[in-house]
Amino acid sequence: MLLPAINSAPFSCSVRLTNPISVYSRNVAVAVSAQASPANSSYSVSDKDLESRGFMLHRTVSDLNLDHLNSVFAAVGFPKRDPDKIRIALENTDALLWIQYSKTQRPVAFARATGDGVFNAIIWDVVVDPSFQGLGLGKAVIERIIEDLLRKGISNIALYSEPRVLGFYRPLGFVADPDGIRGMVYSRKKKKN
Repeated sequence: MLLPAINSAPFSCSVRLTNPISVYSRNVAVAVSAQASPANSSYSVSDKDLESRGFMLHRTVSDLNLDHLNSVFAAVGFPKRDPDKIRIALENTDALLWIQYSKTQRPVAFARATGDGVFNAIIWDVVVDPSFQGLGLGKAVIERIIEDLLRKGISNIALYSEPRVLGFYRPLGFVADPDGIRGMVYSRKKKKN
């Protein structure tokens, strides 16, 4: 399923981003305050290097096959999602970036952000296909989506992460619990019959 182009039991922990630079079950809430200028960006993997290795960057949902994206979600342990709900989520996304592998024409890395468009944004669904992990694609999407948000003037950026991958975000400038700030997630308990 292709989309037309669109412009555009939790554990809690807060994090501050000191240099501009998610995941799902058992999430960690990560608050970010960006303090560097987006104009001074330098990526750990350049666009040219990505292209030379057969990876194409995309910032719109044009040509994004939702079934293929859903396969990447499933490969990293996310539950399978209804493609119609994915479409709605993407229509309400303020920034996104995905990387396509040229040989297969499939998405191999993805991240998106939602927010108020002025002050705050939350990064969601940061995934890299397990077959492509360790190549710098996760860093590539995080660095670029943060830069895109900073260019829009959004400096309070948060994300959710599994505790086991917090170490991935630290080298990108994230710091746990800045000033004692902690995130919270609403969790409704099921009623017993």
